[in-house]
Amino acid sequence: MDDRNALFSQQTFARAIEFIWREAELLDRRDYRAWLDLWEPSGFYVVPIDPESTDYAATLNYAYDDQDMREKRVQRMMSGYSASASDAARTVRTVSRFTLSSDSADVIEVRSSQVIVAYKRGISTIFAADLTHKISMSGGEPKLAEKVIRLIDSTEALSAIGFLL
Repeated sequence: MDDRNALFSQQTFARAIEFIWREAELLDRRDYRAWLDLWEPSGFYVVPIDPESTDYAATLNYAYDDQDMREKRVQRMMSGYSASASDAARTVRTVSRFTLSSDSADVIEVRSSQVIVAYKRGISTIFAADLTHKISMSGGEPKLAEKVIRLIDSTEALSAIGFLL
């Protein structure tokens, strides 16, 4: 029985990693509509300012997006009317150092690191962050229940992040 649980856990963890890589690819390709489809309707996309924050609703964040706010953010980015849409940086993400934080039949929590190189107007900028993905596995198809992006320089002034992290 323990071997079965271990195998299930390994397979679920591998599926979660593939899902996280797929999300990174969609964001690099600016396929924001497909990215929206990765989410549970009740999910939250969070970029906290305080690196220790866990009560996101009660603290200031760069982003604390529910479904409505995610859709509005994507609409702004795709409209061509905002600076972030008309002159968006090209990005390449590397996501690695995957650690299984919790594993249940319904939700798996994976921690990882991410490095983004953003290229805009001849300048490359590096963003580094610790990520936490809570991925719902209950519907057969993995869905994001929560994504928290803890930028390593979150307490410093960040200039023009015109893309999703």
